[in-house]
Formats: sequence, C-alpha cells, structure tokens
Amino acid sequence: MREQDHPTTSNVDAVLGVIPLGQPPWPTLDPFLFCVHHDDAYPAGNEQLGPAASLAGREIGRDFAGVDGWRMYHGDVVPGFPAHPHRGFETVTIVRRGLIDHSDSLGAAARFGGGDVQWLTAGAGIVHSEMFPLLDRTGPNPAELFQIWLNLPRANKLAPPHFSMLWRETIPTLVATDGEGRRAEITVVAGRFDGAAPPAPPPNSWAARPDTDVAIASIVLAPGARWTLPAAAPGTLRALYFFRGGEVRIAGRQVGVGHRVQLRPEAAVELVGGAETGELLLLQGRPIGEPVAAYGPFVMNSQAEIQKAFSDYQRTRFGGWPWRSDGPVHAREEGRFAVHADGRKERPA
Repeated sequence: MREQDHPTTSNVDAVLGVIPLGQPPWPTLDPFLFCVHHDDAYPAGNEQLGPAASLAGREIGRDFAGVDGWRMYHGDVVPGFPAHPHRGFETVTIVRRGLIDHSDSLGAAARFGGGDVQWLTAGAGIVHSEMFPLLDRTGPNPAELFQIWLNLPRANKLAPPHFSMLWRETIPTLVATDGEGRRAEITVVAGRFDGAAPPAPPPNSWAARPDTDVAIASIVLAPGARWTLPAAAPGTLRALYFFRGGEVRIAGRQVGVGHRVQLRPEAAVELVGGAETGELLLLQGRPIGEPVAAYGPFVMNSQAEIQKAFSDYQRTRFGGWPWRSDGPVHAREEGRFAVHADGRKERPA
C-alpha cells in the first residue's frame, strides 16, 4: 500500500474552514499576527539601485497600487520600507526572489535573498529598514517575499533585539515523489518534517520552545502530485495558504487559488495537485493565548503597554539611527552578508 493510500482521519473532519485571502495582509491564527506576500516585477535598475523607469503617477511614499506590476512601497528612490520601529513580536522574512538590504538602529546590516530568511526578534524595540535594491541594470529585477509576524509571549515581549540569518544553503527542502513519480517539494523554515530540520530560530522566539509546534514551510505540488502533510500536536492552530496555481485538493476538498484552509491539527492531510503547479504556505503553532494589543508597529498585551512603547520610542528611538538616510542600500557589488550588532560578520557558506 502506498503512503498516500493509508487511512488517517476522515477528510470531512480534517478541514475546519476555508476563507478567501482577500487583500493583504492575509488572515492569520495565533501565534501569528500578520502575513503578506509581496510579488513585484521590477524593471532594470538605475545608478541608485532604484527602478530605471518613470515614477510619475505613483503616490511616492505610499505606493501600493501595483502600477505596471510593481510597487515602490514607502521608498522614494529604491523600493522598500525605510526606517520604521517594532516592539513586542518577531518578523520572519522569506525572500524567494530578489534581495533585501537590511539596516537597523543597533548598527547591524545585511543583504539577503534568493531563498534566504531573516528571523528578527524585535523584542524591547528596534528600528530597521528593508529596501529592495535593483542590481541588474540591463534586465528585469523580480522580487518575491513573504513577511510573517510571529507574536512573542508576555515573558519575552521586552527581550533584547536579535536577528538570525537562515541562509538558503542551510534551509532544507524535502522532495517527496508519489507512486506515479510526481514531485512535492517542501521547504522547511521552522519545524521538522521527515527529519528535515532548519537552523534554530532566535533564542527568545516562541518557536524556540520545544512544545510550541511552530512550523513555517512552503509547499510546491507538481500537477497531480500527492503528498500527505503529517499530523500536528493536539491544540495546534494550523493553516495552509494556497497562493499560486489553479486548484488543489486538500483532504478531499477542492480549493481554488487565493484561499486559506484551516486544518484540524491531529489529522494527517493529503494534498493533491491540480492541472498546474500549485504553491502553498503552511503556518502552524500552539497559540500563545494572551491578550493582544496592537497599534501599527507595536504589539503588546495592553493599551497601557502600547502607550509606553510610543513613549519609549519617542524618548530613545530604540538606539537611534546611525545611517545616512532612512532607506540605505549597500554597494552594488556587495554579495549576501550579515553584520550583527556585536560586530560579528557572516556570509553564506
């Protein structure tokens, strides 16, 4: 008997709900706060690493319209998100295509992309910028990424800021072939599947605890491919985001692209690809179950703590801003690298 033929939990019971994704950000479940998928077909770059194209007609500083298939976001010369503060949660930035130039208030910097992940614990407070340098001066500069916000429990809300680089060379991709030779590829950013385990998350992350069952993974199903998502721990909240393709079958239910499917955690769930390649994002974890007070870039447990976050930011700027501009980019010839706040330098192997 093939693995996909084994009975698990009934297909009807495995799916708890299906909702449309709608406009970003996508709806999330505790312990996740936010998830957005950026996908921009940037043109060739100019000398400043911005787009070699007219910016006329765009709302510069708040360009989210997607004119010509790309956005400047909050950038005015280079696309991206210039200096902005965070407190009380983590950002997990998965860059599938293109690059991000990171700079922060602690003096740390990085350039990463093409499969790399930055996992940043904002904790007590950090200011950072995330710019999208367009290095190719003669051809297109596509950029695609997920940014996911993972909450911190009360005990770690004010942990020291810290980021970890998960270079693509260290992130495992599990390749599963079904009985007909069709492939499923599962890239594991957090959690463990069939022995495929990525580097550890930052030490104060909810995901660093052994009992929280946090998993973040992308799944690519070839047309018609079958793969069974193993069961999670009871009490885990689990969702699949079907963001690219036509249709897939999830626990026997036909689902069109652009939907979130919430799953019963204790059920192993068979996924079956449709007529075209399908791509899904898995987010799961044991809920933190604490009150959430959120305002813009701060996520705490009470409104009083939100007010204190604003007061602390106005007073300290979370360490100040040591860079010459709000949206710095690194040198065109610079490769992928990271310099941490303690001066430690790293490059992918």
